[in-house]
Amino acid sequence: MGALLIMVVALVGFIVMYQLYGKFIGKKIFAISAAAKVPSVELEDGVDYVPTRKEIIFGHHFTSIAGTGPIVGPAIAIIWGWVPAMIWIFVGSVMMGAVHDFGSLIISMRNQGKSIAEFTAKYINTRTKIFFFLIVFLELWVVIAIFGLVIAVIFHMYPAAVFPVWLEVAIALYLGHLIYKKGKGAMAWSIYAVIMMYITVIIGYFLPLKMPAIWGIPPTGVWTIILLVYAYIASTLPVTTLLQPRDFINSHQLVIAMALLVLGVFFAAFGGNLHVVAPAVQVSPAKAPSMWPFLFITIACGAISGFHSLVSSGTSSKQVRTEEDSVFVGYGSMLMEGTVATLVVMAVAAGIGMGYTTKAGETLTGVAAWTTHYSSWAAAAGLGSKVAAFVDGSANLLSTLAIPKGIGVVIMGVFVASFAGTTLDTATRIQRYVIAELSSDIKLDFLANRYIATLIAVGSALILAFVTGASGKGALTLWPMFGAVNQTLAALALIIITLYLQTKGGLKWMFAGFPALFMAFMTIWAIIVNQVHFLGAQNMLLTVINICMFIVVVWIVVEGLIKFFSSIGKAAPEPAPAT
Repeated sequence: MGALLIMVVALVGFIVMYQLYGKFIGKKIFAISAAAKVPSVELEDGVDYVPTRKEIIFGHHFTSIAGTGPIVGPAIAIIWGWVPAMIWIFVGSVMMGAVHDFGSLIISMRNQGKSIAEFTAKYINTRTKIFFFLIVFLELWVVIAIFGLVIAVIFHMYPAAVFPVWLEVAIALYLGHLIYKKGKGAMAWSIYAVIMMYITVIIGYFLPLKMPAIWGIPPTGVWTIILLVYAYIASTLPVTTLLQPRDFINSHQLVIAMALLVLGVFFAAFGGNLHVVAPAVQVSPAKAPSMWPFLFITIACGAISGFHSLVSSGTSSKQVRTEEDSVFVGYGSMLMEGTVATLVVMAVAAGIGMGYTTKAGETLTGVAAWTTHYSSWAAAAGLGSKVAAFVDGSANLLSTLAIPKGIGVVIMGVFVASFAGTTLDTATRIQRYVIAELSSDIKLDFLANRYIATLIAVGSALILAFVTGASGKGALTLWPMFGAVNQTLAALALIIITLYLQTKGGLKWMFAGFPALFMAFMTIWAIIVNQVHFLGAQNMLLTVINICMFIVVVWIVVEGLIKFFSSIGKAAPEPAPAT
């Protein structure tokens, strides 16, 4: 099947399923109401709780959940073949990921904007809530440290991206001032802001900024420190100052990048230059883990990701202004991310075949280009390798639009770094919420102060980043188990959504229940396989953490099942509105 046909079928499918399944889930299963009270209005404080137009909050939510996940996941999972990757992206997004994201969002909106970990006590019990908090804290701890490193690596690989990414912060601050202080129109001024962004991309191409080593700290370490300091500042500001305007710009930037890639696929296909060079299915690639269960762990963002439940119930639920907007924001954003993942597959399954330069400087095309880059799991699995496969493949597609490959590389480098930055901002803010919620449980209310809570969030991530040395790569120590942790969180969030829907009576629970069982099975399977690997490698740190993870996951699943079966035939009243 040609790359163009694969892309068109997937994109049309996403549109159709949003109209049919997404709106059905919202109206018939969750019974959304435009008249329902929401926390953004009831608890408005001008800092975190801010009723926001759906286009703007869509921009925040979409760019926060996207990050680099839908890029690096498919960029390595393609090693098992494009067919399993595309099936999982489409089915996972529509039937699981979007239900997971939207469900987490709407339940949080009906529980005063609290995080999914906090209202676990309500739908299961307090004991389970503590375990859930541990998983959430672990996930965010690693995310903050690793995304600081991701951006640092991108800046190091693509120094031309440095200037545009940092100028975007200044542009976003000014855009926020115009919209919220001067009352200017958001759409018109955001378009001007995006134009400015692309001007900075061209400037960045001619003005690459390379970070030198400072006081013996390598460039990646220096960037990681700078980025975590930035994350502290950004996540303590009111959402209208930087978070919303930056994410609104990024959403426009992403739509433009996606449109360019779609056009690139069309032009390359009609020009006879685009062919799928990746295998349809490759069950046992060299030195790769088994497709089952690791396909479902590797492609998280782009299909279903536990991190999304934290964004939905962390920042977005405090900003959506009506329940009616929640389908567009929660369900729609996930399908848009599935679209991004689809375009990534096109770039790494077909675009890379249009021209790939090896480390030795040799330029390859066709199947040879793909097999060289994906010669083994180890060769393709590094962060730099995954980003390079997408950036180079995408730049090849953009070249068919008369965009020089060098400019195309900068556009895609800025694209990746900008979204990683959005995820870093949001994850830090959510970790602050988590710490604040925990502070009330442990009777240390001073920790709820946003500056102190953020200091703990960033400080702990900084320690993790530098625990192994000055390069800032300490989070990579825990990275081998991160995928399973993330998908475990997705399974647990689906369990909470299932129990919530059970209270509504009938068989509504099935729409989250079957995805919950599937994800729980896959993640527990992955944890067991990882345990065998960690023991074989004599990695005691990961062995111990993985055992603890297994115990916690099984505990929560069992508690959830007990709650489910004990509640059959019963119905709980709807939560009281936010006050």
